[in-house]
Amino acid sequence: MTSSVRTVSPVDREIHRYGLLDREPRRDLQSLVDLVAAICEVSCAAISTIGTVEQREIVAHGFEPSVYGRGDSICAVVMDEPGLVVVPDASRDPRFADDPRVTGRLGAIRFYASVPVLTPEGVLIGRLCVFDEAPRELTPVQQKALGIMAGQITDLLALRFRSRALETSLVELTTVRDELRRSNEHLTQFAGQISHDLRTPLTAILINAEMLASEPVVEGDADVSAMVGAVSKAGHRMDALIEEMLSYAREGGRLRMVETDVAQVVGKVLADIAPLVRRDDADIRLGELPHLQADPELLYSVVLNLLTNAIKFARPGTRPTVWITADRLSEHWRVWVTDDGIGVPEDRQAAMFELFSRADDGTAGHGIGLATARRIVEAHGGTIGMQTPAAGGTSVWFDLPV
Repeated sequence: MTSSVRTVSPVDREIHRYGLLDREPRRDLQSLVDLVAAICEVSCAAISTIGTVEQREIVAHGFEPSVYGRGDSICAVVMDEPGLVVVPDASRDPRFADDPRVTGRLGAIRFYASVPVLTPEGVLIGRLCVFDEAPRELTPVQQKALGIMAGQITDLLALRFRSRALETSLVELTTVRDELRRSNEHLTQFAGQISHDLRTPLTAILINAEMLASEPVVEGDADVSAMVGAVSKAGHRMDALIEEMLSYAREGGRLRMVETDVAQVVGKVLADIAPLVRRDDADIRLGELPHLQADPELLYSVVLNLLTNAIKFARPGTRPTVWITADRLSEHWRVWVTDDGIGVPEDRQAAMFELFSRADDGTAGHGIGLATARRIVEAHGGTIGMQTPAAGGTSVWFDLPV
């Protein structure tokens, strides 16, 4: 069994690419052909594409457009002529004298003139022709007009191609917009469900913390009272964060940008994770931190994630040390959270910011925190990344515009 592959010629490919075989209204080209016929004072005019097999009259004046084999085409005879072709009397021209459109069997064409039709890339795809049943000549003005009109056809093809491309892009963008709208609706529903699921146990924690705070044994022990107070404050802050996340989803990701003291945000995080810091005897070292435009509640979520990771993934048997610093770069601040922990292999660092991606060593985590941090930072117009310091450990940084 054999198969054959048909090779499409450059001319046929261009004719198809510009949609000249589509059966759609071509009022612009039709108006141009009507104008050519009037200027040249002829009864018939047409724009014809001439492929390897057939000639197709795209638009015509004075007759109905048709399709026929290339061998039956008058224009195909002069297809390769680079410029204007004028035939005052086709019956006296040996190239056309025996053509049935000249002899009277299918027509009685005498006068014929045409110019090449090119695509914007310069590919010859057909001819703009005018013809009549009486012998005649074209005046210099008419000859010039015919050439100008051929150039206008090229410009119209370019315009039509760009219009079709824009229409396609518009359809694609509309589809993407609709998908994003549906995605945002799902995000809002998901956030609402998560908010409900999180608030149920959180409410119990807050109620119990309030009850504990009023117990005499707690009131009489300053340390225990401070711990219960910290639990209550962290619970209320978590409740506010849940509401912020829900609002963020509900509003399609719009941020509440205000002047934000990063040091104050870090302070709130440290207050909330104080039990973790004490448990692991973590050494937290703060540098100078900037004021910048940000959503403080969402920035809190970023810092919380980076700090807890830095403490949790310490080297076994060692006291974790974490540095929080910032550098002013050209148009943004870069905030660093650097630790001396187990580190992340360089070939895995970029993937750590993808949803549900974790290190390959079985360490704890659900692969959500860094992905969420990335989304929040990018929503601020910034970027986030990870690298390995020379002394080991991990440095996670994020940039926010000044």
